[in-house]
Amino acid sequence: MTKPLKRPPKKDPQKRTDSPTLPPFARSRKAIAFTTMAAEGRFALQVCSECKHISYPPREICPKCWSMDLQWQDIENGGKLISETVLRTSVNTYFRERMPWRVGTIKLDAGPTVLAHIHGDVGEFERVRLIARTDKSGQGVIMALPEKETPNMADDRQLRALTCDPKYRRALVTDGRTELGQCMAKALSNAGATRIFVGIAEDWRPYEGSDELAAIPGVEIMPLDVTDTISVNELAAEMGDKADILVNTAEYIRPGSPLDRHGVTLARDEMETNYFGLLRLMQAFGHVMRSRGADRDNSACAWVNLLSVYALSNWPVYGTTSASQAAALSLSQSLRGDFSGSGVKVINVLFGPLEESWRQPLPPPKVTPQRLADTVINALQEGIENVTLGPVAEDVVRRYRQDPFVLERELTQLQMGMGV
Repeated sequence: MTKPLKRPPKKDPQKRTDSPTLPPFARSRKAIAFTTMAAEGRFALQVCSECKHISYPPREICPKCWSMDLQWQDIENGGKLISETVLRTSVNTYFRERMPWRVGTIKLDAGPTVLAHIHGDVGEFERVRLIARTDKSGQGVIMALPEKETPNMADDRQLRALTCDPKYRRALVTDGRTELGQCMAKALSNAGATRIFVGIAEDWRPYEGSDELAAIPGVEIMPLDVTDTISVNELAAEMGDKADILVNTAEYIRPGSPLDRHGVTLARDEMETNYFGLLRLMQAFGHVMRSRGADRDNSACAWVNLLSVYALSNWPVYGTTSASQAAALSLSQSLRGDFSGSGVKVINVLFGPLEESWRQPLPPPKVTPQRLADTVINALQEGIENVTLGPVAEDVVRRYRQDPFVLERELTQLQMGMGV
């Protein structure tokens, strides 16, 4: 049985911070497609359209009938452990620093035999369930978990290396003035985060929910205005080396298309918060988080961006806001490249219309701030990097994958249908 995780000791400033080291990461284009599925938390393998043979590892052609028409499909994740070993030495620096490491071979109920990391609670020749996740190098890997939940299961050392569980970690929430920011802080506290730094812009100005926010266990109110470079840099200088998880809840949204606006003032405000605010945070906190991605029990592990699904394709009803969100999405993809190999995951949550004042005229279904906060916690605990939340977002993403240009036309027609 997994031993309960203990709260890590304070880092000794006289000891060297471990430099990031990588598991093997050279992959083919087909294997990168597997990584894309793993980043969404999907256990998907290639299925031949001709003979229905399931292939693993990823291949260019079907090994049974030689067809090149291999499609990625979600596969039943049940199986049985048929062999295993415990690595106690390795030529790879990453694994050598983390010995012992348990790996084994799993016979899937769906047919293929796969190589996987093995959870400590899996017994010899037991049935297992498999998950696909991204490892510290950002590549997709498979891990075998016990078929049923076990005590302290999430505390397993190998599983925790694939996730960003907030338990005993420290987090920064960039905007606590909103209901979303306050729900996020409470959700992190409930998930076991030891310290939650919550940014408040213009802290002299009262805001709703301030007393409840301050009363959340572990919360520390900090001055932070993402539109002010000095404010961001000062906070980073004070506690930047303590942020294991950063959740950017700052958002500026106003309805209207470019032609509805007179001047660029509102569009500039949207860009200052949604795009330049993210850029300021990246430049102030990104370097130290990247350097701490391998710092063992005190390591940084996740950067979370909350983005409107209309970052994928502009909805003219919120035209300039959508444009600023698209810029932020592109910037977050660049951040994923900067963090590549550091062990810090960039988690992008694309959500539909949020239940808040500036989206009040929009019809349901909407996403509540509490549900969005809970979804972020689940993504951290599961180690999922790409999340879509809400019926509207799921529909937009599905249509975007089918044909982004058709979606563009549909959203334009939707604006006309609303009489805008």
